[in-house]
Amino acid sequence: MLILGIDPGSNATGYGLVESIAGRLRAVKHGTIVPPAGLPFLQRLPFIAGELGRVVATLRPDIAAVEDLFHARNSRVALQLGHVRGAALLPLLQAGIPVVAYAPRMVKKAIAGHGGAEKEQVCRMVRLLLGLHGGTLTLDASDALAVAICHAHSSTFHQLSKAAGA
Repeated sequence: MLILGIDPGSNATGYGLVESIAGRLRAVKHGTIVPPAGLPFLQRLPFIAGELGRVVATLRPDIAAVEDLFHARNSRVALQLGHVRGAALLPLLQAGIPVVAYAPRMVKKAIAGHGGAEKEQVCRMVRLLLGLHGGTLTLDASDALAVAICHAHSSTFHQLSKAAGA
């Protein structure tokens, strides 16, 4: 199964493709979509959607796991993140790719063992879990890979539960 993880953000949207075979995970590709500097917010949305559309067409994932919205103190920030998330979902839905969402705290707990983990700790654990030694891994891309890993662990757990008759 090829799982595309996405971490939506207006300044940088991370993506990461993880292959899951018999419970083993392997990073296939990861990156960060960064709209051009100075691009107004509303013009970032089609840029993000277009770039993710190219990623989806190239990588052909079986499923996408997207980080869900968090409870922001600032309603304007939450609204903007919602817009970015919608732009990120559009190419997935247009391609007919199933989408699942995971709360940020759930992703952090699945990767680092607790929901309050810092981005750097998540990045270190993603590197460890996927055997990524050296090379550049942005925090946004590591967050996206973390969402994909979270889904792989979640779907493996559900498959094992069904096999055991639970």
